[in-house]
Amino acid sequence: MITRRQFLAGASLGLAAGNRVIARSESPVFPISLVQWSLHRAFHSKALDPMNFARIARADFRIDAIEYVNVFYQPNYSDARVSELRRRADGEGVRSLLIMCDGEGRLGDPDEAKRAQAVANHHKWVDAARALGCHSIRVNAASEGTPEEQARLVSDGLASLTQYGAAQGINVIVENHGGLSSNAEWLAGVMRTVDHPRCGTLPDFGNFNYPGEPVYDRYAGVATMLPFAKAVSAKSCDFDAAGNETTIDYRRMLKMVRDSGYRGPIGIEYEGSRLGEPGGIRATRALIDKIGREFAG
Repeated sequence: MITRRQFLAGASLGLAAGNRVIARSESPVFPISLVQWSLHRAFHSKALDPMNFARIARADFRIDAIEYVNVFYQPNYSDARVSELRRRADGEGVRSLLIMCDGEGRLGDPDEAKRAQAVANHHKWVDAARALGCHSIRVNAASEGTPEEQARLVSDGLASLTQYGAAQGINVIVENHGGLSSNAEWLAGVMRTVDHPRCGTLPDFGNFNYPGEPVYDRYAGVATMLPFAKAVSAKSCDFDAAGNETTIDYRRMLKMVRDSGYRGPIGIEYEGSRLGEPGGIRATRALIDKIGREFAG
């Protein structure tokens, strides 16, 4: 098991440029948030306590906005734990933005009863998001059948959950996260069908091509999703010697984000291994901030 001390030692090994950037103020163009999945190995191994996420973001990375992942809180979920998360975040001066929700059933299940149960299962995360001061929960658009059938079923489940979310002042947003959700045109069609201001998308730079699924152009995909975006995930896996992400043209992606009019935080979601989780977070932050300064001129 990785100890807290070993984790913090690894945190100092990020790119030197990343350490310098994090010590300064945020990019003048792109505010930053930290997606909890960037530290999933440390949380799963118990090296880090998910209850301390806000403190970790602030103390270790100087990031003041966070995006939770529900799997780290599902086993012992309670209103008391949510209240404690809020207390800790407020104490650190950290904003809670959204909760990424998995494992609560398929919102587009062909079985009407199972679909309704999946919607109901998500209610507690809407309630938690409200208690934490978040603006959204992120859900999956899972279903089965023809693309047309799945669009109808997912739209039905999403519309029902969005009604509940809207009553709580919480958005319900869908990430490109495998299956037909990674087909941006299909997902945009679902958004148009639901047609609710509280229902939107979370474009992820990297979640368009999965094994066994059709290849989808990531740049076209992000561009198609951005008109509905209420959050953005900057996926990263590895970096070259110049600090550029090796699989994604970040300048092209961030220019599309800026030109779309989106002005919310960019969520850092590092999924690589070579740099270690702390180093990958710092490298992603350094690149986003560098491009932001370039754009600011």
